[in-house]
Amino acid sequence: FPTDRTTEIGQLISSYLGREKNLEDHTIHLLFSANRWEHVPMMKEKLHQGITVVVDRYAFSGVAFTSAKENFCLDWCKQPDVGLPKPDLILFLQLSPEAAAERGNFGHERYETSSFQEKVLQSFCCLMEDKTLNWKTVDASKSIEDLHREIKSIAEETMQEVQNKPLEELWK
Repeated sequence: FPTDRTTEIGQLISSYLGREKNLEDHTIHLLFSANRWEHVPMMKEKLHQGITVVVDRYAFSGVAFTSAKENFCLDWCKQPDVGLPKPDLILFLQLSPEAAAERGNFGHERYETSSFQEKVLQSFCCLMEDKTLNWKTVDASKSIEDLHREIKSIAEETMQEVQNKPLEELWK
């Protein structure tokens, strides 16, 4: 599941991203984190039932985007998400800003500028240095079919590896 734009917090985030509302940078960062925390009970319940949970973006995206802004450090940005369920796998779909800009709807939401995306990429590179996390980079310029095949293979392999592993907390 992606950012849930149906909750009150999600609606605020949606209006901010759509440029309808302006929010102070610390505020929007904390709202994104709060939106993730809203889902923790449901995520834990599903995980305890043995259901695989797939999340679009998650904490790493929020940290990368906020830390790309002026006057924000990676450590401050990580703090609100300390304790979230730690993912067994983080897939980073790598695509050049030029290729991303060619795809539909690029530029409609806040942060969709090439210069800002370059800073976000630098933040992601810093996050990927954390060897306690299982990062896998995937070339997103491939065909949808090839990309699907590769992601499915990596996901299935990871699911086998972590089958009986206990749930851990992020950045603890």
